[in-house]
Amino acid sequence: MGMTVVQKILARATGRGEVAVGDVVEPAVDLAMSHENGALVMNQFFEVFKGTGLEPTVWDPSKIAIILDHRVPAESAKTATNQKKIREFVAKQGITKFHDIRGDEGGICHQILPEHGYTRPGQVIVGTDSHTTSHGAVGAFSFGIGATEMAAVWALGSIFNVEVPATIKVVVNGALPAGVLPKDLILHLIGSISAEGANFRVIEFHGSGVSSMPLSGRLTICNMSVEAGATSGIVPADAETERYLREEAGVTDALDMVTPDPDAEYARVIEIDAAALVPQIACPHTVDRVKPVDQVAGIKVNQIVIGSCTNGRLDDLEVAARILRGRRVARGVRMLIFPASWRIYRDALRQGLLADLVDAGAVVMNPGCGCCLGVHQGALGDGEVALSTTNRNFKGRMGNPNAEVYLCSPAVAAASALSGVITDPR
Repeated sequence: MGMTVVQKILARATGRGEVAVGDVVEPAVDLAMSHENGALVMNQFFEVFKGTGLEPTVWDPSKIAIILDHRVPAESAKTATNQKKIREFVAKQGITKFHDIRGDEGGICHQILPEHGYTRPGQVIVGTDSHTTSHGAVGAFSFGIGATEMAAVWALGSIFNVEVPATIKVVVNGALPAGVLPKDLILHLIGSISAEGANFRVIEFHGSGVSSMPLSGRLTICNMSVEAGATSGIVPADAETERYLREEAGVTDALDMVTPDPDAEYARVIEIDAAALVPQIACPHTVDRVKPVDQVAGIKVNQIVIGSCTNGRLDDLEVAARILRGRRVARGVRMLIFPASWRIYRDALRQGLLADLVDAGAVVMNPGCGCCLGVHQGALGDGEVALSTTNRNFKGRMGNPNAEVYLCSPAVAAASALSGVITDPR
């Protein structure tokens, strides 16, 4: 029997000719990513070596990436001290894939990794963040793990007790209509199968609607695969994968363009007619409470957020700027923009996109996760309603359990900013 993309990746990573669904394996890790929670991983890492008499040393400093992004700039002395400890650890261990709070190379981890060519097709990637699923966009098997697991990876270079997951094949046929974006596609899928519909499985994306999708859109759909319960989302490597890695990430070495076997076995096959999709919205307080936008149109919003690791890329900002250009955000509405990286920020600045957004009344923030996480930047007041292009909307996600968060595409967000109420952008 043939193998899915993830089966092939795990077979390579374990030195086997093949693996079957349900096998428990110990794959070698190609890249291990953390952000500020690297401070917690460090504590666990030192525990691994306690009593051994050995100097705590990571297995391969070139395969570890640490990006400060969740609490930047630091919102408290505690966070600043943890960031200081990370800097000291990085320097001592010789970790070069470190991105500090800098305007020339910083940003959100799930943008930095592909942007700098750290992620490649065929890799096994683990990260101490649930949205590590994002990197399936380049054809990698990429998933989130806990701090204790990551400490073991730092020490040994492999991850224990990985059960080879079954795979759901999602085939997207046709092209997305005007005003409908990849965010609408993934919200539709999550709403259709529920937040538990892909539990412990991988979602493998196929079809003309995916092959024609730029890598930015693929990052969006893989990012939010975890919101359907998936271990990972993955797009088999193709011409767009190679184009992005060569032209935008500057990768020059050989790529392992892993694709599934024609006779690969899938747990389920889902077909989606892209042309039939309309703008979607996830209603409070679960990501799978998805409706067409026109069913909730007219609800008043207090704050609109465009950005994050889900929708903070240049084409997302272009969509918003196009809608807002020469117009004004409605009075009584706060609009916050969080580019996914400083490279995107600078590109948007050079292209005049940020000027369009600011002239319309938006506030452009530094790249980071503060607002999405609810730690700092853009907290909501009691009873307020937020419309956001981020990836989660459970109670308290954006800092206040007494507020409501709706999730949508950049087009819906921008159109709603002008009207002050949830609005169909078409």
